[in-house]
Amino acid sequence: MFYLALFLFLLALVFFWQSNRQRKDAGLPGGRVIYTDTRGWGKVEKPLFYPALELTGKPDYLIQQNGQIIPVEVKSGHTPDAPYDSHIYQLAAYCLLVEKTYRKRPSYGIIHYENRDFAVEYTHELEESLLDLLADMKRDEHKNDVPRSHEQAARCAKCGFRKVCDQRL
Repeated sequence: MFYLALFLFLLALVFFWQSNRQRKDAGLPGGRVIYTDTRGWGKVEKPLFYPALELTGKPDYLIQQNGQIIPVEVKSGHTPDAPYDSHIYQLAAYCLLVEKTYRKRPSYGIIHYENRDFAVEYTHELEESLLDLLADMKRDEHKNDVPRSHEQAARCAKCGFRKVCDQRL
C-alpha cells in the first residue's frame, strides 16, 4: 500500500511539473484559465463582444488570478525589443472587452512572444487612445480613399488587399 501511495504521489508531481512547463511555454501567468482561443486546451470559446462599439475579439487566453482577469495574447515569429503598437492596441481591445463582459477592469494584459513576455498596463490613457483609434477606424470605414500605413514593408507584402491596392509598396 505504501508503494502504491508513493507511486501515485510521484505521478502527481510529474503531472504538476508538466502542467507548469506547458503554462510557462504558453506565456501564461499563474491562475485559472477561464477562456481560450486555442484548440489545444479544449473547445474554442465564442468571441467577446461589446455592442456599443461593435467591437469583437477572441483573446488567446483569459486567466483569472486573485480576483482579476488577465488577457494574454500569444504572438509567433520574431521577438521585438518592445511590443509593436498594433499588438498593444489589440491587447487593449481585449482589456476593454474583458471589462465590458465580466464587469472587471484588468490592470494589465500580457503579450507573449517566443523569447519574451511583456506586461502592458491597461491605463486610462491607453484606453482613451484605443477609443480614439476605434473612432478613427469607424469614421474611415465608409471612405473610398483611405491612406494606407506603410511603416512595415513586410506587412504590406503579406496584405490580403495587395493585389487591388493602388498604394502597395
